[in-house]
Amino acid sequence: MSIIIVLACIVLLVLFITWFKVNAFLSFLIVSTIAALLLGIDASKVGVVLQKGVGDMLGSLVIVVIAGSMLGKLVAETGAAQQISTGLMRIFGERYLQVAFMVTGFVIGVPLFYNVGFILVFPLIASVVYRFKLPAVYVGLPMVASLSVTHGFLPPHPSPVALVSQFNANMGITLLYGTIIAIPTVIIAGPLFARTLKGINASLIQTFQSEPIAEDKLPSLFNSMFSALLPVLLLGITTIAGFYITKESIYYKPMAFIGDSSVVMLISLVVATFTLGLGRGLKMKAIMEFYTNAVKDVGMIVLIFGGAGALKQVLLESGVSTEIAAQIQSFNIHPLVLGWLIAGLIRICVGSATVAGLTAAGIVAPMLVANPTVNPNLMALSVGAGSLFFSHVNDTGFWLFKEYFNLTIKETIRSWSMMETIVSICGLIGVMVLNAVL
Repeated sequence: MSIIIVLACIVLLVLFITWFKVNAFLSFLIVSTIAALLLGIDASKVGVVLQKGVGDMLGSLVIVVIAGSMLGKLVAETGAAQQISTGLMRIFGERYLQVAFMVTGFVIGVPLFYNVGFILVFPLIASVVYRFKLPAVYVGLPMVASLSVTHGFLPPHPSPVALVSQFNANMGITLLYGTIIAIPTVIIAGPLFARTLKGINASLIQTFQSEPIAEDKLPSLFNSMFSALLPVLLLGITTIAGFYITKESIYYKPMAFIGDSSVVMLISLVVATFTLGLGRGLKMKAIMEFYTNAVKDVGMIVLIFGGAGALKQVLLESGVSTEIAAQIQSFNIHPLVLGWLIAGLIRICVGSATVAGLTAAGIVAPMLVANPTVNPNLMALSVGAGSLFFSHVNDTGFWLFKEYFNLTIKETIRSWSMMETIVSICGLIGVMVLNAVL
């Protein structure tokens, strides 16, 4: 009965947004309230659950999204994105531009949380799309696929790291196996799948669109790259340092401070304000106008994230995801496939890949004790792949892609949701191939 309620509420959410044209944030709140009551949450606690869901989601995202949008706006308006896109085209050419974006997304995605990475690379995608009149989804999907794969498969991302810990796997071996699986997965879900999406005509969010600037007035390529990718550099350095610095070290607290994504975005924004703005003759008033306009452009997107958080919290509080996953443990399925399936079902119900992976791990971990022949490194990757399955309307990643690429829900499902599904299935296939070979 619970799964029927969940599916009905998801259908209702889609109808509210597409058929009745209700604002997405309000649609989330209304459907979340209905779902909470139908799933048995005490009526007196429904408001608290909604507030917690919105607060938890925005608490982890709002600084990164707003600061990232400000940085992206500055990168676009000062010509830094134009300089970077011109450099990419000069090096790779239009023919291999997807390869360039795919590799860039993979490198950026290893140290960065998905939402942070997406916000950082989107201005580069937008700059190339606007400047060279290329199909947005076709150009951008390979980079997004790389970010998604690294987020779900590879340490040091939160979910893979937690899965390695819960399954008593080896971090280095899991990273090695994950990289082996990730490379063909990204190629299939990125450049190859994107070829089927050339017909999607996306008009990107206007935040990162700017008028072309004369080449002699552009910031240098080094300044452009340094300012735009400083968050990647900071997070990459602190991530690597984290493997060598213990909690007892005097460097631990400074590194933990600098390595926080919110602090990284704030530091990067302050630096870019000088390197791309004040240092090149722009007035502070003009720079602040860029930032104000950036906030206006993404304000509703932030609220939609909060709404998705409310629905996620309802599903967590009701226990429906755990209930559904527990029911399929009795199935006669290979443990690696079962781990993938449990994570996939929780992902569909809850939306968050991290929550899906961690919840599935708690269910699957006892299976490894009972069946010690199962490779724990491959189980971590299998659950990680399952946690990426079919992202839809209750996932912030779905709305991030939809709103930034300015797509309809149908187009987002056709592109983003199917890409995530391909990533998940290819990940499982890779796990099973390795399991047969090892």
